[in-house]
Amino acid sequence: MEIESKVKEVLEKMVNPYLAMEGGRAELVSVEEDGVVKVKLTGQCGACPFAQLTLKAMVESTIKKHVPEVTRVESV
Repeated sequence: MEIESKVKEVLEKMVNPYLAMEGGRAELVSVEEDGVVKVKLTGQCGACPFAQLTLKAMVESTIKKHVPEVTRVESV
């Protein structure tokens, strides 16, 4: 399975159900060749003052745990 497919699966099965409890969602924008994943936080998460913390502490850690090829996750 390619990296992009793995990341999409993690977002749909693990990250988005968690974010949905707060009215948010993480949408995959791109997966770069160097392993950088770019996501867009939408809904309540897009405007939340803790969005950057959520991105690093929850979204990035979950993706990297299940897709070790990912080097970092950034918000766009």
